[in-house]
Amino acid sequence: MRLSERQLQNVINKIVSWCDDNGHTLSAEKSRCVHFCRKRGIQLDPILSIRNDTIPIVDEIRFLGVIFDRNLTFLPHILQLRKKCEKSLNILKVLSCTSWGADRTSLLRIYQAVILSRIDYGCLVYGSARSAALRRLDTVHHSALRICSGAFRTSPVESLYTICQQLPLHLRRKKLS
Repeated sequence: MRLSERQLQNVINKIVSWCDDNGHTLSAEKSRCVHFCRKRGIQLDPILSIRNDTIPIVDEIRFLGVIFDRNLTFLPHILQLRKKCEKSLNILKVLSCTSWGADRTSLLRIYQAVILSRIDYGCLVYGSARSAALRRLDTVHHSALRICSGAFRTSPVESLYTICQQLPLHLRRKKLS
């Protein structure tokens, strides 16, 4: 058994004994292990257990709403976030009808509350992802600004930022960090 694996198992054993002393229980079926390592194939996954039940090793795990993958690319999180935000764009599309729909400020408030809050949540963590992966969220941001402002699909993005008084997402992440 490697040194790091032994140290992790000792810590798990101490946590299990503390839980037993204080009336709590840990379940190996509900626990997950992710081995974060940039060196592929060089280091083997650790074999850890709780009371002789092996903790399953997974490639990605959700923690506080952010999906961590074993290479810390955050691509699964960004893809799922994009899918959720694209579904939420339908709310804006329904409310932005030109004859009876909401005005620009109301649509922007709804966008900020429903979609932009999701994008902002966890950006300190997933903001370290590659810029190519982060740009996948820009399309949702631009689509929402087009819907809110009533602009055409061919409108330049820079003019959308000015009209809606919004920052590009990369600057917004810098501002929040």
